[in-house]
Amino acid sequence: MYALQPKHSKLKEEEVKILLNKFNISLGQIPKIKKSDPALPEYANEGDIIKIERKGEKDIVYYRVVVSD
Repeated sequence: MYALQPKHSKLKEEEVKILLNKFNISLGQIPKIKKSDPALPEYANEGDIIKIERKGEKDIVYYRVVVSD
């Protein structure tokens, strides 16, 4: 991981349930990220939800679901 690259981490099953309930959404409504994206952790599989944390004046968090290429 590079210094300017946002932190990417895989959510645990319980965290996924909390996220979906909090925003009242389904897995299909989360933006997608391709499995071939070099920023993804090596252990990320198709269907996993990735938390992307950008640091700055305000910390910003994004969520993406991993899809095949």
